Amino acid sequence: MDPASALARIGYLLDRAHEPVHRARAYHRAAAVVAALPGEELSERARTGRLTDLEHIGPKTAAVITEALSGGVPAYLTRLEETTTVAPGSPDGAELLAALRGDCHTHSTWSDGGAPVATMARAARDLGHEYLVLTDHSPRLRVANGLSPERLRRQLDEVAAVNAELAAEAGAGAAPAFRVLTGIEVDILDDGALDQDDELLGALDLVVASVHSKLRMDERSMTRRMATAVANPHVDVLGHCTGRLRGGKRPESSFDAELVFHACAHFDTAVEVNCRPERLDPPRRLLALAVEAGCRFAVDTDAHAPGQLEWQPYGVDRLAEAGVGTERVVNAASADEVRAWTASHG
Repeated sequence: MDPASALARIGYLLDRAHEPVHRARAYHRAAAVVAALPGEELSERARTGRLTDLEHIGPKTAAVITEALSGGVPAYLTRLEETTTVAPGSPDGAELLAALRGDCHTHSTWSDGGAPVATMARAARDLGHEYLVLTDHSPRLRVANGLSPERLRRQLDEVAAVNAELAAEAGAGAAPAFRVLTGIEVDILDDGALDQDDELLGALDLVVASVHSKLRMDERSMTRRMATAVANPHVDVLGHCTGRLRGGKRPESSFDAELVFHACAHFDTAVEVNCRPERLDPPRRLLALAVEAGCRFAVDTDAHAPGQLEWQPYGVDRLAEAGVGTERVVNAASADEVRAWTASHG
């Protein structure tokens, strides 16, 4: 097995398993080092025990390289393939997962993601997606390297270039190429306004709006803040609505969920079912309210690395339990249908 591929795959699987970021990045860095070395030098270093003399190669990554050079599949890789699989927990969940055609909330190295746009796109394509919506953060979220208007415009140029590459890879006469749709995860400001230029928001394929600051705002103010945002014609999806982090790390924000979800239904703004294991937002009791209100839903991974794109089973299981069919799931539609839906909000 190719050592660089083995290391990269381990990094991918560690991301899929939601292991600490530094562990996955160690394998990705090692993969880059190995890929840049001539094969003869790599083999000689393995033979003479000098792999760990290389930057970013430690005992564990050296062991993977040595096993791969011997022609076998490294034992650690085999174990991760078997133990990190994410799958729906019910037939209804599996049916809903099979109907999904894309992912409406993902991040890249333009903000706080761990992989470039092209890497995220190819990973989503290889999973069988037809599209991926790139939704890096907006300017106010400085800790996540949010995109100023100027940087967002540059990102749009990169997305166009990546889409051209993907179309070329698909080849003439092939099925429609996988596409990256343009988007943003825009911060909902304290008064419900959006943290990006209106002109730019109107040019994007899809906008996810989320609260990231003052999460302990009083219930009345938070309700007004969120309802104002979902009524904005630029907003297509309400992201991780409670802001909670499970395991006691951060409590839910307080807001009138019935009012906010009825606003979502009225303005045709989808409620995100966020699949990140530490979020799984909204909680089941609030998801039931959103279902009763007649909302649409977007099953989103909020992926910050390629392996995390496989987290959609966590969300489809919750929707299946709530009795939601594909007709109410935004990303069960094609890319063109999603773009037509978001355009109708303007």
